[in-house]
Amino acid sequence: MQKIVDEIASQMASKTDKGIVASYIPQLACVDPKQFAISVALPDGSVYSAGCASTLFSIQSISKVFTLTLALGKLGERVWNRVGREPSGDPFNSIVQLEHEHGKPRNPFVNAGAIAIADAIIQGHQPKEILAEILQFVRYLADDESIAIDEKVARSEELTGDRNASLAHFMASFGLFQNPVDAVLGTYFHHCSIAMNTIQLATAGLFLANNGHNPITGYRVVSSDRAKRINSLMLMCGHYDGSGEFAFRVGLPGKSGVGGGILAIAPGKASIAVWSPGLDTIGNSKLGTQALELLTQKTGWSVFGQ
Repeated sequence: MQKIVDEIASQMASKTDKGIVASYIPQLACVDPKQFAISVALPDGSVYSAGCASTLFSIQSISKVFTLTLALGKLGERVWNRVGREPSGDPFNSIVQLEHEHGKPRNPFVNAGAIAIADAIIQGHQPKEILAEILQFVRYLADDESIAIDEKVARSEELTGDRNASLAHFMASFGLFQNPVDAVLGTYFHHCSIAMNTIQLATAGLFLANNGHNPITGYRVVSSDRAKRINSLMLMCGHYDGSGEFAFRVGLPGKSGVGGGILAIAPGKASIAVWSPGLDTIGNSKLGTQALELLTQKTGWSVFGQ
């Protein structure tokens, strides 16, 4: 496995087209696009890494996997009264679908869906309290107490978050919110600003590769059925309107973030985190996607067979 990740990192280093960093969040626009990292965490607790795997980056929308998991724990199947389970086929910040579907987001991974999930998990608490809970959950999954929110990124998101604010107010206009819009948005912007490296992220995803059981801590995070459901949503919806292309090329459940990270799950085999800040035209990590495609070719880990 170490040889495989070293080969992948070497091939990514030789690529001339590394994509373009997200510029609409000023703090992300400053990140050096030449960076690449990959970590593969196995159920036995071993982690194999290459590239700048200890460099922290903003996980952005990958955090939606963790907030969805928390929401399912708090609300169970009632979560699906708030969000759907279908691919969007539209950009991650589209407002058009919301209008057609009376304020109910298509799935929990588009921005509107994740904002609705943030509203669902607040449950009357202050944003600081629920953010502490989200952060503690991620630290528990990664078995690393050092994980924190990047306040500069969170502030940058708040200053440029007009589209997300529009989505939130539009949903609230249908009477679908239980908490003040500003509290929900603050929670959303901050959980998207959690900073992790690929080692931490791959470790945090292990419960999804191990039937809901965290092999590091020995505790069950979710039932095996719920882990399967989360993985299925990641496969169908985790890359927005590029989800079909990702499934076609990589063949694994995955969740991307505009910070350039991708968390991918090979059920029963591994949790994989890649990071390269340059994005493709849809907003997914360009080299990250290529690296994962190469990994599944080398390992035969695609859920669709070798």
